[in-house]
Amino acid sequence: MKVKNINGTSQNTCKCGSWLQHWLNFSGQALPRFCPEKSCTETPEVGAHVQKDSVTDHSWYIIPLCRKHNAMRGQSIEVSDGIALVSANVSKTCGN
Repeated sequence: MKVKNINGTSQNTCKCGSWLQHWLNFSGQALPRFCPEKSCTETPEVGAHVQKDSVTDHSWYIIPLCRKHNAMRGQSIEVSDGIALVSANVSKTCGN
């Protein structure tokens, strides 16, 4: 699956404490050992705001990424199809 890291979202907050914790709270998955970018072997350290690289879905999601791939703002990256996309809309999740 291809996603784009969204620019300008660092001020967004939720009451989970961090976006990585938000992903852990609502994904139903354990933190992956490696960044879900297809060829990356770094540890995921942040919850990144992403959008599907699609013309039909403009929703914002959270996925765990390493710092290098989180810094690739606005660029499309290929991530594992098995990684859960958690809604970044806190009114639908943690109610912040």
